[in-house]
Amino acid sequence: MIMRPTALIYSSHDRCEYLHNAWIVQRALESWHNKTIFYLPFSMGRPDQQEYSWGTFRWYLDFFRRYGLEARTFFWNENLSRRDAEVFFTMLADSEVVILGGGNTHTGFERYDGMGLRFFGDHDLFNKILHGRQAQGKLTAGFSAGAAQLGDACIHDDYHKCYGLIYNVAATLHHEWGRDEEIWELAQSRDDILAFGLPNDSGIASNQGVLPSGNRWQVLQFIVDQSWDRPRDAFHIKTRMGMRVEHIYRDGRKWIFGGGDALVRVISPDYRYQGAWILQPNSPVIFDYWSQQPSGYHNLGHILSSH
Repeated sequence: MIMRPTALIYSSHDRCEYLHNAWIVQRALESWHNKTIFYLPFSMGRPDQQEYSWGTFRWYLDFFRRYGLEARTFFWNENLSRRDAEVFFTMLADSEVVILGGGNTHTGFERYDGMGLRFFGDHDLFNKILHGRQAQGKLTAGFSAGAAQLGDACIHDDYHKCYGLIYNVAATLHHEWGRDEEIWELAQSRDDILAFGLPNDSGIASNQGVLPSGNRWQVLQFIVDQSWDRPRDAFHIKTRMGMRVEHIYRDGRKWIFGGGDALVRVISPDYRYQGAWILQPNSPVIFDYWSQQPSGYHNLGHILSSH
């Protein structure tokens, strides 16, 4: 269960097959009784923009209906009733997979949080349900603006607290060469933040919990998808040009994560100890994150059992 993610943040130009099928659709289809994906376009402004956002996913998800997938959505508008809100929060809690869509991060925050405040007097209700989903082992994914919202800090909007489903991690989206300054700015925003740049098509999947010692553990899995090969989209798919997930330390150093790489973190309750290690699928060496030198650990289990 350690490597089964409960949160996924990603950037893509379209519905690249490996990321959307293997990491999102199949997660819903694994369930025997709840093959549901709930897509939320709240970060898009006008109703027609929400419809468009849903359409960019619907055509892909419809293919899997023959296998039992139930893909559904919910559009925000100013005339929603309390009954509408009850249905919305029930779908949010019960769906096997939830996807927060792209658009404007501020708009999405206002609407997600506003639903709870307006109808139930609880500005934090949406956030509570997301974390409740995580505690149950359900997957919540964030695409583009949704990815920024699910992280722990957001470069685009300093007014709202992000939902933090991936602890102490934040990312810039649609990352390209020459934009390292944006990752650096995000890395400087908080002492405890790890900042990443996600190019199209790439992502970070996460699971996290607490060890018997009381230390918090986290496993980040890096996804690089090169499956989208429509020629007219070639310029937008940076992973097909060789980009990977880029990370900049607070001291300016850089590390590039490839598909299949993982970052394991162990953090003490008082934050005085923060260990981290880099695992690569084709290397027997586990690197210490801080020194970037080989560590004495042999595998994930060895790391966690030692803390």
